[in-house]
Amino acid sequence: MAATFVTENELRTTLGIGNLYSSSVVEEVCQSAQNIVSDYLWKNQAFNSAHSHIVGYGTLYFDTPHDFFVGQTLTISGNGATFNGSKTVTSLDTYSITFVTSHSTVEPKHPTSPFGTVAATDYVTYSTVPEVRESSLMIAVDIWQARQSSNAGGISPDFQPSPYRMGNTLLARVRGLLANNLSPNGLVG
Repeated sequence: MAATFVTENELRTTLGIGNLYSSSVVEEVCQSAQNIVSDYLWKNQAFNSAHSHIVGYGTLYFDTPHDFFVGQTLTISGNGATFNGSKTVTSLDTYSITFVTSHSTVEPKHPTSPFGTVAATDYVTYSTVPEVRESSLMIAVDIWQARQSSNAGGISPDFQPSPYRMGNTLLARVRGLLANNLSPNGLVG
């Protein structure tokens, strides 16, 4: 099982709900919080916008330069069954990587929509970083409370009551905790 940012027991204890709700419901909230926080963290990955293949080889294309190297093993997802999985880079240039696949046909370069994910080994285990764990717990509590009483509301940036807690301020409330771990790629704009 993969390491988690917030466990079911932590959320149950924080909320004081004991065993009132099934594990699947509580775990779904924990996983949602982890997914939300994880998307903003700095990871050793890039997103490909297109792919092509010839017999035995696949190529992924990027809109920005990548940091991968020949011989590196990458985990590819969001690109279809023959591209997805663990692949070793056989050749590359600034905006593409090529690796061995099981393709038996030729297909020209075409868009990947939504973008695929190409991930290398991360050197940070975020499930052990206290700020990440606390942020995930805070978001999990907000998600739980919004499920129980969707009219509980939050406060908008102009300090007016908001009827919906899951709006654009959800992550803003924990951004200070996550600041040192946020991906610089997500700060553009």
